[in-house]
Amino acid sequence: MKTTISVIKADVGSIGGHIKPSARLKQTVEQFVRDKGKKLLSDLYVSSTGDDVALLMAHERGANDSKIHELAWDAFMAGTKVAKEQGLYGAGQDLLKDAFSGNIRGLGPASCEMEFEERPNEPFIFFAADKTDPGAYNLPLYLAFCDPMHCAGLLLSPKMAKGFTFTIMDVNHTEGDRVIELNAPEELYDIACLLRDNERFVVESIRSRANNDIAAVVSTSRLHNIAGTYTGKDDPVALVRTQGNFPATGEILSPFRIGHYVAGTMRGSHNGPLMPVKLNSTISFFDGPAIVSAAAFCVHNGKFTEPVDAFDHPFWDWVRNNVSQKAAEIRNQGFSGPAMLPYSELEYGGVVEKMGQLDERFIVRKDEVHAAAGAGNGRKKKAA
Repeated sequence: MKTTISVIKADVGSIGGHIKPSARLKQTVEQFVRDKGKKLLSDLYVSSTGDDVALLMAHERGANDSKIHELAWDAFMAGTKVAKEQGLYGAGQDLLKDAFSGNIRGLGPASCEMEFEERPNEPFIFFAADKTDPGAYNLPLYLAFCDPMHCAGLLLSPKMAKGFTFTIMDVNHTEGDRVIELNAPEELYDIACLLRDNERFVVESIRSRANNDIAAVVSTSRLHNIAGTYTGKDDPVALVRTQGNFPATGEILSPFRIGHYVAGTMRGSHNGPLMPVKLNSTISFFDGPAIVSAAAFCVHNGKFTEPVDAFDHPFWDWVRNNVSQKAAEIRNQGFSGPAMLPYSELEYGGVVEKMGQLDERFIVRKDEVHAAAGAGNGRKKKAA
């Protein structure tokens, strides 16, 4: 029997702005899933990252199962009710439709799933990010699965010698899921060429070329097709299997040391470094920095072990200090240049609307007027 692991994550209300869901909201969501999902799930783990609540669920129903997705949707609706009763900020903000319609993809929450035959030992990492988009995983996954500077297993493990297949989605394409499959290491430069653009080309999944087993999945979806408008960042989740035919846990975690710059932070409209944080961390500086948590598990017969907080170690305290410096440095640049996203990627419309108004006030000078003005300046200089 195959095991399916599903992650569905949403912001349905938080304390003090975009900081953290209330204890009551989180408890309500968890209790709802435990009560209503007894016959559906083999196990459940509930956590929060920033202002989002995430449901990590094990079951045998396969990916894209409507009952699993409806269970999560209804749980978030119950959480939204509590958020409204408590007067929390952004109650139900990630639920972009009024009713469930068979699949949670396209309704607002972030989701990713993988189905596989369990190995005798089945370790995996559940990543949850806040205040950024799915492209935040592009560089870490590229380095973990393609670069022996981070993944020594590519050189040392015969099981990994055949490499990996990347499925990459063009998230700007609105008329369907436009994807491409590329193989590492032969097409390494092609993979890099696409993944450099975090806002358009995003890793959807990775498979081992040794046996076609699923290695990683990301909550990647088209960004412009929800509710008929641009919805911006979706606080992405990812699942990554480790060891054996896959990179070791430490090799998966290694690239997160960089604190690479990603889109997000305040109003989803800036660039900032991705900070690895402890489980259930809050949001703070400038609605950021963009954060990512990592819960390491083993799953056996559909049951999770207790989670290990992979970023709760003295080494990551040093990383967090370095990332804090990077965050402060780019924030010193305020709204200028690469500190803020380009107009095409801004989640909030104020600047875009203002640019539309200013655009109408621009004029094109006639060449003769411009030339006369230049000649006049020359006469003034000569007279002086």
